[in-house]
Amino acid sequence: MSATDHGRTAGLLLLCRAEPDRVRPCAQFLREPLFLAPAGEDWSVLVPAGEESWRETGARPAVVAAEWAHALAAAEPWPAVGLWWDEEGAGFVVAAGFRRTVGHTWLADGSPLGEESAFTALRARLGLDPVLDAAAFDRLVEPDPDADGTDRLLGLVAVLSRAGLHLPAGLAPGAGPGALHAAAGAAAAEQVQWPGWRAALGEGLTEAERGPLGRWIRGPRARVLGAVEIAAGTSLLASARRGPARPARPGRAVLGALLLADGVLTLAYDAYRSRGAR
Repeated sequence: MSATDHGRTAGLLLLCRAEPDRVRPCAQFLREPLFLAPAGEDWSVLVPAGEESWRETGARPAVVAAEWAHALAAAEPWPAVGLWWDEEGAGFVVAAGFRRTVGHTWLADGSPLGEESAFTALRARLGLDPVLDAAAFDRLVEPDPDADGTDRLLGLVAVLSRAGLHLPAGLAPGAGPGALHAAAGAAAAEQVQWPGWRAALGEGLTEAERGPLGRWIRGPRARVLGAVEIAAGTSLLASARRGPARPARPGRAVLGALLLADGVLTLAYDAYRSRGAR
């Protein structure tokens, strides 16, 4: 396929290795209008919606994809992959936790430009096959006069499909904003908007409470834990006081203060969240 077969419009997609319910709170903190849709087992895709602010500021989609992918994955256990394309070429970035965000670029004619180590990072962070998928990545940087930058990106999507990625019909690299929005609508994607700090914080707390430690930060177990910490902290503080016949024990005092403070905060948080749920 030649370069002239693709429309040279700029665009980007954000792929997250997590279900939409887990991605939504992070996506809200981007403070950008986005479409969110499932994209296979344990995958989600985010599509910029409306008149994207990055277009208005003239920012290149490569830069925006890197910034957004890093923001999405910085505090999460799952990685994010940003796919981008414009009239100058196409490429990807991969972000995971606080590790360095890396990426690779193909020029408009499909020539590779960038770090090949980005493919190693992509394979490792997504848990891809170290042999088969590595060989497929190697083919994406080999000379091919019939493949332009967008073709290379489509080849990358094909490799990721082995890991369960299945983009909804029409959500493909190289498509223009109108086509992407229409495809998101056809896929029944939900629109993610910035709800304000209070609502976003509440949703984030709710998501944390659904996690494996949720029962210990809110509910009956949390209240028992808080009461036990207060009792233990008070006891340690009392035993650490300087008496006429014994020296002070600062270590015991510090531990007691920490337990007491954590117990009070646990009970206060449970009470606050319980009032908000009514």
